[in-house]
Amino acid sequence: MTQTRERILEAVRAGLGARPLQPQEIAAEAAALLTEPDLIRPQLGQRDLVEVFAEHFISQKLGGTLETIPDLDALPDAVRRYLSAQGVPPAVALQPAAELLGLNWDGIETRRTMAKNEAVGVGLARWGIAETGSLVFHSGPDTPILFNFLPLHHVVALRASTILPHLEDYAGAAARTSAPRNAGLVTGASGTTDIEGSYVRGAHGPRFLHVIVIMDRRE
Repeated sequence: MTQTRERILEAVRAGLGARPLQPQEIAAEAAALLTEPDLIRPQLGQRDLVEVFAEHFISQKLGGTLETIPDLDALPDAVRRYLSAQGVPPAVALQPAAELLGLNWDGIETRRTMAKNEAVGVGLARWGIAETGSLVFHSGPDTPILFNFLPLHHVVALRASTILPHLEDYAGAAARTSAPRNAGLVTGASGTTDIEGSYVRGAHGPRFLHVIVIMDRRE
């Protein structure tokens, strides 16, 4: 065991070179990487961000589905279609955001609280990230963080105008807002291979994730 460890350390030392780098040199190399960020992050070109987001979201193959609607008023009908397609009773836990509560949910039972065994939760994402197909959630008075983890089916509305190109763009946007108590980045439905390498969906959160992109207020 000791000989193996020494061989590994010798290989590391050889890779580092004869002279170890000083902290100032390491900091300078890191700063140099940030001088031209476009050279080190994925190139999205001139493609539409909704298209890029959808491509990466679907490519995760982790139980995510996606559709687009023209405006927020069309959201209840989209939710009704999803519930019918999934064979789920017309009842949802609705994020208590004013813009959702003001919609016409006729024919769907809505609740403002989330049960531990909730079948369907409907909410809003704060941002989307195109390069990874990720959703961003910030907790707040009308955005309980557990809404993103407890339901079996998580139906998320995402405004097209809030889709950001890269992860770094989220960092910049978040810096211009009040810091939330909790922030979550979600990429696909919940899944794990912790046990014997077998893929299990819904282990730590929703088993199904359906994103509804609202195409209004496009920039």
